[in-house]
Amino acid sequence: MANSRQIAGLLGPTLAAALTAEFPLVQPHLHDAQIPPVVYLSGVLLFVAGLAIVRAHNLWVRARWPVLITTTGWSLLILGLIRMFAAGQYRQTSAEVSSTTFIVIEGILLVIALVITYYGYRREPQ
Repeated sequence: MANSRQIAGLLGPTLAAALTAEFPLVQPHLHDAQIPPVVYLSGVLLFVAGLAIVRAHNLWVRARWPVLITTTGWSLLILGLIRMFAAGQYRQTSAEVSSTTFIVIEGILLVIALVITYYGYRREPQ
């Protein structure tokens, strides 16, 4: 559980800050000028982060919060692979998705990030 708390303490705030910074209402034109090399680089970074999380924390505990960390790690790993192998198509695909869809998805991800942050920094029950 201490390993889960350490990873949650890093992962939660990082995800919350990144999601808030790229929220369409904060920076509406951030995703307009995505070029394949930058998409590829972000894919590599997401892949490495996801792989590190999965290697350090591959716990599948039913109905417990640490599974959020594991699923986030696997999600980052898969998203990183998609961005690495489909960097050229990523811009076209993201242009076809409405901004409302981005807002909903990033809102859900932000809630997950805040839950992970809460469990990473809450006091241990006595």
